[in-house]
Amino acid sequence: MIYLASEGEQNPLLPPLDEIIIGGVAFLIVFFFLGKVLLPRIAKTLADRTDAIEGGLARAEEAQAEAQAELERYRAQLIDARREAGRLTEDAREQGAAAIAEMRAEGARIKDEIVASGHAQIEADRNQAQTVLRNDIGKLATELAGRIVGESLEDEARQRRIVDRFLDELDTKAAAATAEQVR
Repeated sequence: MIYLASEGEQNPLLPPLDEIIIGGVAFLIVFFFLGKVLLPRIAKTLADRTDAIEGGLARAEEAQAEAQAELERYRAQLIDARREAGRLTEDAREQGAAAIAEMRAEGARIKDEIVASGHAQIEADRNQAQTVLRNDIGKLATELAGRIVGESLEDEARQRRIVDRFLDELDTKAAAATAEQVR
Protein backbone atom coordinates (compact mmCIF):
# COMPACT_ATOMS: atom_id res chain seq x y z
CA MET A 1 0.00 0.00 0.00
CA ILE A 2 1.10 3.37 -0.74
CA TYR A 3 0.90 5.85 1.93
CA LEU A 4 1.38 9.48 1.84
CA ALA A 5 4.17 10.53 4.06
CA SER A 6 2.48 13.52 5.37
CA GLU A 7 -0.89 12.11 6.07
CA GLY A 8 -0.57 8.44 6.69
CA GLU A 9 -3.69 7.62 4.65
CA GLN A 10 -4.05 5.62 1.48
CA ASN A 11 -4.47 7.46 -1.83
CA PRO A 12 -8.01 6.94 -3.10
CA LEU A 13 -6.91 7.15 -6.72
CA LEU A 14 -4.45 4.26 -6.49
CA PRO A 15 -5.77 0.78 -5.80
CA PRO A 16 -3.93 -1.47 -3.41
CA LEU A 17 -0.97 -3.34 -4.89
CA ASP A 18 -2.34 -6.81 -4.25
CA GLU A 19 -5.50 -5.92 -6.21
CA ILE A 20 -3.37 -4.65 -9.08
CA ILE A 21 -1.40 -7.90 -9.15
CA ILE A 22 -4.53 -10.10 -8.91
CA GLY A 23 -6.28 -7.96 -11.51
CA GLY A 24 -3.23 -8.12 -13.83
CA VAL A 25 -2.99 -11.90 -13.49
CA ALA A 26 -6.75 -12.28 -14.09
CA PHE A 27 -6.47 -9.96 -17.09
CA LEU A 28 -3.62 -12.04 -18.54
CA ILE A 29 -5.60 -15.26 -18.01
CA VAL A 30 -8.68 -13.80 -19.70
CA PHE A 31 -6.50 -12.30 -22.46
CA PHE A 32 -4.75 -15.65 -23.00
CA PHE A 33 -8.10 -17.50 -22.97
CA LEU A 34 -9.62 -15.03 -25.46
CA GLY A 35 -6.52 -15.09 -27.70
CA LYS A 36 -6.11 -18.85 -27.79
CA VAL A 37 -9.67 -20.18 -27.61
CA LEU A 38 -12.36 -17.63 -28.39
CA LEU A 39 -10.69 -15.41 -30.98
CA PRO A 40 -9.80 -18.32 -33.34
CA ARG A 41 -13.38 -19.59 -33.07
CA ILE A 42 -14.75 -16.12 -33.76
CA ALA A 43 -12.30 -15.71 -36.67
CA LYS A 44 -13.32 -19.14 -38.04
CA THR A 45 -17.03 -18.28 -37.71
CA LEU A 46 -16.46 -14.95 -39.45
CA ALA A 47 -14.46 -16.67 -42.22
CA ASP A 48 -17.22 -19.27 -42.64
CA ARG A 49 -19.85 -16.55 -42.86
CA THR A 50 -17.72 -14.62 -45.35
CA ASP A 51 -17.31 -17.74 -47.47
CA ALA A 52 -21.02 -18.49 -47.23
CA ILE A 53 -21.92 -14.94 -48.28
CA GLU A 54 -19.38 -14.90 -51.11
CA GLY A 55 -20.44 -18.42 -52.16
CA GLY A 56 -24.07 -17.35 -52.00
CA LEU A 57 -23.31 -14.34 -54.18
CA ALA A 58 -21.43 -16.57 -56.62
CA ARG A 59 -24.30 -19.06 -56.66
CA ALA A 60 -26.77 -16.22 -57.12
CA GLU A 61 -24.74 -14.85 -60.04
CA GLU A 62 -24.51 -18.35 -61.50
CA ALA A 63 -28.25 -18.88 -61.07
CA GLN A 64 -28.92 -15.49 -62.64
CA ALA A 65 -26.68 -16.40 -65.61
CA GLU A 66 -28.52 -19.73 -65.97
CA ALA A 67 -31.87 -17.95 -65.79
CA GLN A 68 -30.74 -15.48 -68.45
CA ALA A 69 -29.56 -18.35 -70.69
CA GLU A 70 -32.87 -20.14 -70.12
CA LEU A 71 -34.78 -16.95 -70.97
CA GLU A 72 -32.82 -16.60 -74.21
CA ARG A 73 -33.52 -20.24 -75.04
CA TYR A 74 -37.25 -19.74 -74.39
CA ARG A 75 -37.24 -16.62 -76.54
CA ALA A 76 -35.58 -18.53 -79.36
CA GLN A 77 -38.15 -21.32 -78.98
CA LEU A 78 -40.94 -18.74 -79.03
CA ILE A 79 -39.57 -17.23 -82.23
CA ASP A 80 -39.31 -20.71 -83.77
CA ALA A 81 -42.87 -21.52 -82.65
CA ARG A 82 -44.15 -18.30 -84.21
CA ARG A 83 -42.35 -19.09 -87.46
CA GLU A 84 -43.80 -22.60 -87.41
CA ALA A 85 -47.28 -21.24 -86.73
CA GLY A 86 -46.90 -18.81 -89.63
CA ARG A 87 -45.74 -21.61 -91.90
CA LEU A 88 -48.62 -23.84 -90.83
CA THR A 89 -51.08 -20.99 -91.38
CA GLU A 90 -49.68 -20.38 -94.86
CA ASP A 91 -49.82 -24.12 -95.64
CA ALA A 92 -53.44 -24.23 -94.46
CA ARG A 93 -54.28 -21.24 -96.67
CA GLU A 94 -52.64 -22.91 -99.65
CA GLN A 95 -54.45 -26.18 -98.97
CA GLY A 96 -57.73 -24.29 -98.56
CA ALA A 97 -57.18 -22.47 -101.85
CA ALA A 98 -56.31 -25.76 -103.56
CA ALA A 99 -59.42 -27.41 -102.10
CA ILE A 100 -61.59 -24.50 -103.27
CA ALA A 101 -60.07 -24.66 -106.76
CA GLU A 102 -60.60 -28.43 -106.82
CA MET A 103 -64.22 -28.04 -105.70
CA ARG A 104 -64.81 -25.37 -108.35
CA ALA A 105 -63.30 -27.60 -111.03
CA GLU A 106 -65.43 -30.53 -109.84
CA GLY A 107 -68.52 -28.29 -109.81
CA ALA A 108 -67.76 -27.07 -113.34
CA ARG A 109 -67.26 -30.65 -114.53
CA ILE A 110 -70.55 -31.77 -112.95
CA LYS A 111 -72.32 -28.73 -114.43
CA ASP A 112 -70.91 -29.52 -117.88
CA GLU A 113 -72.04 -33.14 -117.52
CA ILE A 114 -75.53 -32.05 -116.50
CA VAL A 115 -75.75 -29.54 -119.37
CA ALA A 116 -74.44 -32.12 -121.86
CA SER A 117 -76.89 -34.69 -120.51
CA GLY A 118 -79.71 -32.14 -120.76
CA HIS A 119 -78.76 -31.25 -124.35
CA ALA A 120 -78.60 -34.95 -125.26
CA GLN A 121 -82.01 -35.53 -123.67
CA ILE A 122 -83.48 -32.51 -125.45
CA GLU A 123 -82.02 -33.70 -128.76
CA ALA A 124 -83.42 -37.21 -128.22
CA ASP A 125 -86.84 -35.78 -127.29
CA ARG A 126 -86.76 -33.48 -130.32
CA ASN A 127 -85.89 -36.37 -132.65
CA GLN A 128 -88.62 -38.51 -131.13
CA ALA A 129 -91.12 -35.66 -131.44
CA GLN A 130 -90.09 -35.14 -135.09
CA THR A 131 -90.58 -38.82 -135.83
CA VAL A 132 -93.99 -38.88 -134.15
CA LEU A 133 -95.01 -35.64 -135.86
CA ARG A 134 -93.84 -36.89 -139.27
CA ASN A 135 -95.93 -40.02 -138.86
CA ASP A 136 -98.94 -38.08 -137.61
CA ILE A 137 -98.58 -35.39 -140.27
CA GLY A 138 -98.12 -38.05 -142.93
CA LYS A 139 -101.33 -39.82 -141.91
CA LEU A 140 -103.24 -36.57 -141.67
CA ALA A 141 -101.84 -35.30 -144.98
CA THR A 142 -102.73 -38.54 -146.80
CA GLU A 143 -106.15 -38.58 -145.28
CA LEU A 144 -106.68 -34.93 -146.25
CA ALA A 145 -105.27 -35.51 -149.74
CA GLY A 146 -107.48 -38.55 -150.09
CA ARG A 147 -110.53 -36.45 -149.21
CA ILE A 148 -109.48 -33.72 -151.61
CA VAL A 149 -108.76 -36.09 -154.48
CA GLY A 150 -111.71 -38.18 -153.62
CA GLU A 151 -109.95 -41.47 -153.60
CA SER A 152 -108.04 -43.38 -150.98
CA LEU A 153 -104.26 -43.10 -150.93
CA GLU A 154 -103.59 -46.25 -148.99
CA ASP A 155 -100.26 -47.10 -150.59
CA GLU A 156 -97.97 -46.62 -147.62
CA ALA A 157 -94.69 -46.38 -149.57
CA ARG A 158 -96.06 -43.66 -151.76
CA GLN A 159 -97.44 -41.86 -148.71
CA ARG A 160 -94.08 -41.83 -147.06
CA ARG A 161 -92.27 -40.51 -150.11
CA ILE A 162 -94.77 -37.68 -150.55
CA VAL A 163 -94.76 -36.74 -146.88
CA ASP A 164 -90.97 -36.94 -146.61
CA ARG A 165 -90.52 -34.77 -149.71
CA PHE A 166 -93.00 -32.23 -148.35
CA LEU A 167 -91.34 -32.11 -144.92
CA ASP A 168 -87.86 -31.84 -146.47
CA GLU A 169 -89.03 -28.84 -148.46
CA LEU A 170 -90.39 -27.28 -145.24
CA ASP A 171 -87.08 -27.92 -143.43
CA THR A 172 -85.11 -26.33 -146.30
CA LYS A 173 -87.30 -23.23 -146.23
CA ALA A 174 -87.05 -22.97 -142.44
CA ALA A 175 -83.24 -23.31 -142.54
CA ALA A 176 -83.00 -20.60 -145.22
CA ALA A 177 -85.21 -18.26 -143.16
CA THR A 178 -83.10 -18.86 -140.03
CA ALA A 179 -79.85 -18.22 -141.94
CA GLU A 180 -81.27 -14.99 -143.30
CA GLN A 181 -82.26 -13.81 -139.79
CA VAL A 182 -78.77 -14.50 -138.47
CA ARG A 183 -77.16 -12.28 -141.15
